[in-house]
Amino acid sequence: MIANIVLFIILLQTLSMAMAKRVSALSRGFQRQSLFLALFTALLAWHEKSLELWIVAGLLLLIKVWLIPFLLKRTCVRIKVEEDLGLLVNPILSLGLIVLFGWLAYLFVGKVMVVHDRQLGMSLSVALTVLLAGFFIMSSRMKALAQIIGLMVMENGLFLAASAIAGGMPFFVEIAIFFDVFVCVLILEVFVYKINRLFTHIDVDKLDQLRG
Repeated sequence: MIANIVLFIILLQTLSMAMAKRVSALSRGFQRQSLFLALFTALLAWHEKSLELWIVAGLLLLIKVWLIPFLLKRTCVRIKVEEDLGLLVNPILSLGLIVLFGWLAYLFVGKVMVVHDRQLGMSLSVALTVLLAGFFIMSSRMKALAQIIGLMVMENGLFLAASAIAGGMPFFVEIAIFFDVFVCVLILEVFVYKINRLFTHIDVDKLDQLRG
């Protein structure tokens, strides 16, 4: 019951990110989503009596709830980024599309994968919705920082799906994913800073100017 409530809140945070118009709002949405993902992992660790999953839940809190949002905020302050996300799709339509993704994910899990376990089916449906929402954020927001967040939202969806199917991925695989995401954020922070130095903003559509 508690796990279902946590999954519902993760879904709500995903919808709130689709509605976000500002970089700070999108970052806070990712932070809250990661917080409840950590809570879901902690519930799974308690149910499975797994020390490894407890460690992973702690790493989620450290890296995705605190460290990555801190780095993103520092980057925004450092390069004085404009708060506007540069929406290619307006918030209402974005919300409608994410709801559609959720419905399609539910149909896919129920009709194609034929998952009969209610808890597993709900977990997979939410995970697929989060994954698709992350891809949508990456493709429909012009700010490079928004695309960084979209990438990490996709990783949250993959993590949730793996947790639902296998009770958590093998511990060292999870650690490797955390490390990859962390390094990716550090590299992209430098990348965004260089873009800002060259173009005085971080709208990725301006990279078209580099075409020969």
